[in-house]
Amino acid sequence: MYTLFIREIRNFLTSLVGYVAIIVFLSLIGLFLWIIGTETTGLNILENQYANIDPLFSIAPWVYLFLIPAITMRSFSEEKKSGTIELLFTRPLSDLQIILAKYFAGVVLLLISLLPTLLYYYTVTQLVPRDMHGTALSEVDTGGMWGSYIGLTFLGAGFLSIGIFASSVSENQVIAFILSMALCYLCYFGFDFLGNAGLFGGLDAMIIKLGINAHYLSMSRGVLDTRDLIYFISLIAVFVLLTKLVLEKRKW
Repeated sequence: MYTLFIREIRNFLTSLVGYVAIIVFLSLIGLFLWIIGTETTGLNILENQYANIDPLFSIAPWVYLFLIPAITMRSFSEEKKSGTIELLFTRPLSDLQIILAKYFAGVVLLLISLLPTLLYYYTVTQLVPRDMHGTALSEVDTGGMWGSYIGLTFLGAGFLSIGIFASSVSENQVIAFILSMALCYLCYFGFDFLGNAGLFGGLDAMIIKLGINAHYLSMSRGVLDTRDLIYFISLIAVFVLLTKLVLEKRKW
């Protein structure tokens, strides 16, 4: 499993996919945070004089809706199309180990893409107003920031599990991309739409809690609630197991 995990990371980083994904993510985030004016997005840190990087955690989920499906669409689709998937399954690895190797390689790429954004945090700390002696007049909420980063990591990890599942369903990468993007969007916003529509009466709040957005927003406030962690772990487990079921169909 470790060998396959390393191979997947190497494939990401020796092809354009990994670098393009990281560059696109950082470029889009940077444009919204520092360049595009507030009259367009209302998120520009310099113009709004924010003493935090909260806008990052508002923008990132939207970028991930496109970026993560682009990363995961090749996971199994390319293996199926090229015919190498049968060779892959001849390795002394279980289906679950193969899935997890590909999944955790995607998580590593996700973490690599997030690391450079710490520069934004450093920049914001330098923008905090100071008195004539250089003492900061306010403090950046570091605890809240780390909670938000953890929430964003779990959000990305959840999207990755959905993307891996979508890639296992079709050998066409474009179809895998569209399916992954649609499922990520539905899991993120779909339950909010249903809950806010008032179709379920007293169950509306429960319906909203089934969606990713409610739990991501909770973690983005810097509060690490066990229920939110359990939700994301359960979401990842469900889609990993669904991927396993899809791949096991070849044995039927």
